Amino acid sequence: MATAIYSLAKDVVIKPGFAMTGELTLTGEVLAIGGLKEKIVAAKRVGVTKIIFPKDNEPHLKEIPDYVKKGVTFYPVSHYSEVEKLLF
Repeated sequence: MATAIYSLAKDVVIKPGFAMTGELTLTGEVLAIGGLKEKIVAAKRVGVTKIIFPKDNEPHLKEIPDYVKKGVTFYPVSHYSEVEKLLF
């Protein structure tokens, strides 16, 4: 939602091929989420090749089998400013 609003307000388009997950605080911190594996599988089903996810979930990424992660580049972030640099 934050990225959609930012894109609209600044009249800029995000780079293609990205999906993202995480909870965003009012100060821009990206918080951990649950169900990372399921979200990766769903993103791959629709052709996503780049996933932005909370840095705090990085240990969970290591637990996911390689065949699930194959063909996807992962970008762990801890603050929205990192998301902004990746997408715009």
